[in-house]
Amino acid sequence: MTTFRDWIRSFGSFCVQLAHSAWGSVRAWSPRRWALIIALALAGVALFVWLDIPDLSQMRTAAAHLGAWFPVTFTLGYVIFTQFPLPRTIWTVAAGILFGPWQGLAISLFALTISAVLSLLIVRSLLGEWIRPHLAHPAVYTINTHLERRGWLAIASLRMVAGVPFSLLNYVAALTPISVSHFTVATFVGSIPTTVIGVFFGDALTGTASPGIIAAFIVFALAGIGGLVLDSRLPTPVQSRLSGRL
Repeated sequence: MTTFRDWIRSFGSFCVQLAHSAWGSVRAWSPRRWALIIALALAGVALFVWLDIPDLSQMRTAAAHLGAWFPVTFTLGYVIFTQFPLPRTIWTVAAGILFGPWQGLAISLFALTISAVLSLLIVRSLLGEWIRPHLAHPAVYTINTHLERRGWLAIASLRMVAGVPFSLLNYVAALTPISVSHFTVATFVGSIPTTVIGVFFGDALTGTASPGIIAAFIVFALAGIGGLVLDSRLPTPVQSRLSGRL
């Protein structure tokens, strides 16, 4: 029986193997690719230094100027900013303030789903082919098999827990075998609870508070935790095959 200490050693071996492979890949980069990576890194730094997240007053001004085009502009801003490891809460709450509960909820769910899928595809296109051969390592094989067969439940449950960073979950999921279709549906469905809370909270700040918002938060948080507990207790494909042989 594999102990936790054995798994730690195996995972350490996996990390060392990954680091050696990464260093070998970096050393093989052409000067043109080095220039592209450095340019992208500098652009990212400049973006964080000079580009500010618009506040609500700036958004209201933009809404007055853009009129019917403002929802489209807001959606694009939501998608672009949530590609980075920044909290999406400000956008969700802002949607409730600017658009009201139902339109704000629709815009937020659409934007966050597009953003999550885009992050998944970008990370996979950059790292997928390189990291895929390493996912057969014993330290991560069971986890990846689990996500491939039942990833939708794990992703949906984690989306329901407000403390799990939105963008980081996208990055991690991109390095697993979960299908894009399962990831998309799980993200949309699993994000409904926290998005409802954020949008309705934003709407409440305008003076139209919903008395059920606290109860909704508790119910949806318990649903997310319950999903994680259920996911942890269901047998993985590997466990099912082993139990069938005994």
